[in-house]
Formats: sequence, C-alpha cells, structure tokens
Amino acid sequence: MKMILRWFPKGDDSVTLEQIRQTPGVSGVATCLPHIPVGMVWELDELRALRREINDAGLEMEVIESVNVHEDIKKGLPSRDKYIQNYIETIKHLSAVGVKCLCYNFMPVVDWVRSDVAHRLPDGSSVMAYRHEKVLSMDPKRVADAMVGKSMGFSLPGWEPERFAGMAADIEFYRGVTAKDYWENMRYFLEAVVPAAERYDVKMAIHPDDPPWSLFGLPKLVDGADNIRAFLALCESPYSGLTLCTGSLGAGVHNDIPAIIHEFAPRIHFTHLRNLKHLSDRDFDESAHLSACGDLDMFAIVKALYDRGFDGYIRPDHGRMIWGEKARPGYGLYDRALGANYLLGLWEAIDKMSGRPWVSRDLSLAAAGRQSR
Repeated sequence: MKMILRWFPKGDDSVTLEQIRQTPGVSGVATCLPHIPVGMVWELDELRALRREINDAGLEMEVIESVNVHEDIKKGLPSRDKYIQNYIETIKHLSAVGVKCLCYNFMPVVDWVRSDVAHRLPDGSSVMAYRHEKVLSMDPKRVADAMVGKSMGFSLPGWEPERFAGMAADIEFYRGVTAKDYWENMRYFLEAVVPAAERYDVKMAIHPDDPPWSLFGLPKLVDGADNIRAFLALCESPYSGLTLCTGSLGAGVHNDIPAIIHEFAPRIHFTHLRNLKHLSDRDFDESAHLSACGDLDMFAIVKALYDRGFDGYIRPDHGRMIWGEKARPGYGLYDRALGANYLLGLWEAIDKMSGRPWVSRDLSLAAAGRQSR
C-alpha cells in the first residue's frame, strides 16, 4: 500500500509539493495536466517535466487522475475513434514516465455534483454538501455556477469551463440514449483501450458516479455492487478495474462498502477514502475522516482492504477547510494531512493486530527510492 495525496500542477494548487513531502507517510501524488483540452494527447515532454518537478520534491508520480473521456466517446458518435486513439497514445506516454495507475470516469456531461462547496459546519469548518431537492430545482448551468463561484479562484476537477457552453445540448442528446446504449458505448471504449493498458502496464481504475443516482435524466454506470459487477464483466482483464471512492459509493445508503471491497478486491487498484454524514437518504455533508465524524466505519473499510491484501494506492479524499485555510474546496492541506495520518494509524493498528510486527516497509522503500534519485 502507498499513501499519496492529490496535487494540481501549474500554480493551480494552494498546497505545495514541499508541504506534501513533509506529511508523514505520504510517498507520492496523484496528479494531472488539466490545461490540456479533453480528447487531446498528453504529450511526453509535458509529462516528463511534470515528473521531474515531482521527483525533485522527493515524491513519486505513479498515479494520474484524470485523463477525461471525451463526450463523443460516451455518446458513441463516429468521431469517437479519433479520441480513443488519442487516449491510447496518452496511455503510452504515461507508461513512459512510470505511471502505474490511471483513474478516470465515464460520467456524462456534469461529472460530480454538489449543491454547495463551502457549507459551514457548527465547528466553523466548511465542507462540500449535497441537497438533492436543491440540485433538482436548478438547471445544470446554475449548479455549475454555484460550485465554481465558491471555488476560491481555483479550478474544480470535472467542471472545466469548456463543459458549460454545450451542457444543455448534451443533456438533451442523452434523452435519446438508453441505458443499454450507454453500456455498449462503455464496452466499445474498454475493448479499444484496455489492450493498450495491458501492453503499456497501466492499470485503468474507473471512478464511481458521484452521487450514485441519476440526475437530469443522465445515465449512470458505477453506483453500487450490481453495476460494479456488470461493469467488470464487460472486460475481464485485471487491467480494467475500480477506483474505490468511499465518499461516492457511501452517499448511497444501500451500499455496504466493506462487502464491496471483499467482493471486488482483486480489481481495486486505487482508493479514495473519506467520510460523510447523511441527513437523509439523498442529502449529506462531507466530514472529517474519522468514523465518529460521519456514517462510514472507516476502521471496517481499512480492515477490509488490509484483509484482502490491497497493495495499490490510497489517498485521503475531500477534506474540510479548517484553521483559516483558503484552498480549492475539498483539497486543502490541513484536513487531508490529518486524514492521511488517521488512515495510516488504522493500517498500522490492523497490521499489529494481525500479529505481524509493524515495519514501515513501504515508507522505508519510498524513502530509499527518493534518496537514490
């Protein structure tokens, strides 16, 4: 297991690589090149420069999120083949710079959704929150404006400005797309891309839909155990896998996350671990990572990963904004650093409970690797 943090390059992050390097137990970052338009190739020179910047800070770059899937691929348009070839070329370039895992999603048009990205909690911290009826009462453009307008001047991943112009037309297009059509478009993408992922040794890890129910009449794919099972059956290759996001799946009160881990563990390549507090079955606030702060049993989740021999990447996911920090919603330093060390503490305790003496195996290896550069 490796503990990492998400980090955004090119000055679009209030958190520095130096700060991440000083966070105990964190060996690398999951990063991206968000300035590249969706569907275009991520060029090798840019990726090499990004890796150099990260390595020079003493960190690893083994995970990328997200190489976004072009909407023409999701729609099944004739132009999709061009964009799929660009995606394959990007995977080739990612492999050349040592990337081992690619987190992506197949959510149409609006990606993840919150009704508020700066909801104030009683303790004075702020979190991202979701109120279902409020979202339903707004058109998608107003949802986008509400989210981006409180983003502290930073971009929000999945809500790039180029999405907004065609949003209404895209949503109207999907009114003519059946669930069967959408699954077939996903299959087409996997059948083209996964052989390249095998060839270049980059594991594909799809992110669940967030929230895990349909909005604006748009199709959903990865929202619970049944659809995860169906998705993984589309392509049996171990290179087609899952990003287990406890916040996304956990928003669905029907989802038993430890059970999902036990069933699908061999195909889980990446995990986003965070907690949330339900106000109803369709309303929730994000919360601090501790089990006591939300509705998810983080001990049970981490133990399930440990018991099933998980050896991929873990990152604390969305954190609160605390201690006066001004940062991209969900991606400040302080609460995510607390979350990383809480999760590492759970892992150490479970390791010792198993009868194996705690040795910082991965941390020692990571440190040795950094010193050798």
